[in-house]
Amino acid sequence: MPELIDLRSDTVTRPTPEMRAAMAAAEVGDDVYGEDPTVNLLEKRAAEIFGREDALFVPTGTMGNQIAIRLLTKPGQEVICESRSHILDWEMATTAVFSGCLVRAVPTERGWLKWADIEPVIYKRGSFRAETGLIEIENTANLTGGRCTPLSVMEEIWAQARERKLPVHLDGARIFNASTALGMDVKTLTRGFDTVMFCLSKGLCAPVGSMLVGSSEMMDQARIYRKALGGGMRQVGILAAAGLIALEQMPARLHEDHANARLLAEALSHIECVDIDLESVETNIVIFKLRGDMSAADLVARLKTRGVLMSAVGANAIRMVTHHDVGRGDCLEAIEALSAEIEVAA
Repeated sequence: MPELIDLRSDTVTRPTPEMRAAMAAAEVGDDVYGEDPTVNLLEKRAAEIFGREDALFVPTGTMGNQIAIRLLTKPGQEVICESRSHILDWEMATTAVFSGCLVRAVPTERGWLKWADIEPVIYKRGSFRAETGLIEIENTANLTGGRCTPLSVMEEIWAQARERKLPVHLDGARIFNASTALGMDVKTLTRGFDTVMFCLSKGLCAPVGSMLVGSSEMMDQARIYRKALGGGMRQVGILAAAGLIALEQMPARLHEDHANARLLAEALSHIECVDIDLESVETNIVIFKLRGDMSAADLVARLKTRGVLMSAVGANAIRMVTHHDVGRGDCLEAIEALSAEIEVAA
């Protein structure tokens, strides 16, 4: 059987041979006791790279985001986020269940929040409205095509939030993609956030894991919340060993994924019955829409029979995500298959 060309997500990346070797040779200990040296090293390096006091290894990005929300809010408050945010659409209402908070979803044209979007929905404590407890930003913005929030936009949010004594959390699942696209380091891009979560298991290719960074005091409490959520693992240095390679080496190759996404997007722009905004393709995510009668689900099913996997993200919208395990040749094959199926349908 030929290998599938899997463009569903960068979560499907497999560990590199170097990661597998490091995992096999990892020095380990019981991480719940704080005794796993490989985990401790990973957390130290993450804190250093992001310019923070401390970091915490967590199994998933969802857990990292939800721990941060619990750290920064009180039950009965609201969390402001963009209307297509991961914490709203893909985290199983955990903000309500675990932190007792309501998400205040704000629709935007470009997919990322500006202060002008946020300010009108900030509420103070009173007798009629739940007060705002937290502002959450997602960079890159997944469901708007991997768009990057510019530093100047975030700087205004940081300054205005600080003036109002509101904490700000970053869902930076793909922050290294934003760093690559914007040409600046992650420390600069994230310096004004109280907490930052980023994923090791997407474009950085680690098999498992995300990181939460912040102050030492917050990370001490975060360890308690991680345990409460079932994330207290034991000899987890086997996973952290791959995470170290992901953190130290893999960001340097993300420009390849961005170039492949651009290749896909430009090819799509020449296909009849396809609508795509080329300006929105800034990183490794490509979202396009179909015109005509064919549904996204139907086209995705047809492409699967050709060995090409994509994701339907709406009735007529399809997402493709480039990553380490999909090369330029794979992208060209995917476009050929997609063009053929659309032509048949037309």
